[in-house]
Amino acid sequence: MNALKTVTVVGGGLMGSGIAQVAAQAGQNVTIVDLKPELLEKAQKSIHSNLSRVGKKLYKDDTAKIETFVKESFSKIKVSTDIEQGAKSDLIIEAIVEQLKPKQELFKKLDELSPDHTIFATNTSSISVNEIGAEIKRKDRFGGLHFFNPVPVMRLLEVIKGDETSQATYEAMMEWGKAIGKTCITCKDTPGFVVNRLLGPYSAEAIRLYERGDATKEDIDIGMKLGAGYPMGPFELADYTGLDTNKFALQVMYEKTKNPVFEPIALVDKMVAEGKLGIKSGEGFYKYNK
Repeated sequence: MNALKTVTVVGGGLMGSGIAQVAAQAGQNVTIVDLKPELLEKAQKSIHSNLSRVGKKLYKDDTAKIETFVKESFSKIKVSTDIEQGAKSDLIIEAIVEQLKPKQELFKKLDELSPDHTIFATNTSSISVNEIGAEIKRKDRFGGLHFFNPVPVMRLLEVIKGDETSQATYEAMMEWGKAIGKTCITCKDTPGFVVNRLLGPYSAEAIRLYERGDATKEDIDIGMKLGAGYPMGPFELADYTGLDTNKFALQVMYEKTKNPVFEPIALVDKMVAEGKLGIKSGEGFYKYNK
């Protein structure tokens, strides 16, 4: 299978723009596709700003090298509101809303538009890869590439093998992940994959501990940072990822596993209903200056 040199990312949000940035930094030609022009404009500004930070880190005070790095990396990125513009890439990564139907519909459309060699990947964090690709013909050239937020900083990439993902596709995805500087681990298509399957119970038990009044959220966060060596406490992490995301991931994993540790948490449901989603809304378990 040929090396994957051209990449399309469908979805211009935080995850999509991060994936596009790391691919462009690695010298690949990238197209970001999103229906909203304002989101594409925001993604371009964010990527340019992030590339400047990366350039300063790499080249310290060498202004010429920083400018060259930013200019060359940024020139690798195109944007479009037309899915057909990105349908001919070697690799297409979906990073749209975390809902099954829109993902299935997108891949069905791409299946018709893309050449046979194109590999499809979903960046889902909790929905079954097999279910997302259920209606496409190229099931052997479909799998999961689960990135972590913020993509340019987080070094891990989970490469998910669907039931019908071919060995050649799996190897191509692994090689591509390494080529953009990620450490790749592999998991079958199981609820939550590796990280979220383990993080879900951890986060849920921390919230229940606080909900029962056994300890303050501040002390639980300090305890896990200083006692377990975690870089963030569970409440800081929940606010960072978003309580709506947290709630959805638990819900999906409970439906799939029936493990009581994933059961809905009344406090999380209440906070999401009140719009207290974490950093992105200005308030979650803690308050933030937006």
